Amino acid sequence: MYAFWNPEEIIPRVLAKGVTAKIASGEKMMFSLVTLAPDAVVPTHSHPHEQMGMMVSGTMEFTIAGETRLLSGNGMYFVPGGVPHAAKAGPGGALALDAFSPPREEYR
Repeated sequence: MYAFWNPEEIIPRVLAKGVTAKIASGEKMMFSLVTLAPDAVVPTHSHPHEQMGMMVSGTMEFTIAGETRLLSGNGMYFVPGGVPHAAKAGPGGALALDAFSPPREEYR
């Protein structure tokens, strides 16, 4: 089955204070368009899903397994399943597109 989504029509889910996501999911993969308010924090967490992402706009400090990088432009990242990671938006906020495989059932 195919689908089309307009991000403007997707109701955002609150992930943390100042962090929302608009979710689009297929059977085996999921996109999450994540908006982070200025200086918003995604606390350290892990999940069994692989996560790959790309910056759309703004800046974000992204930490994977204790290593932190400042991402901007179209910077990309990959988090293997089970690996701790966290994020903090820059002073202008951030917009990132994450992909998860398999989809995170709690976000469907």
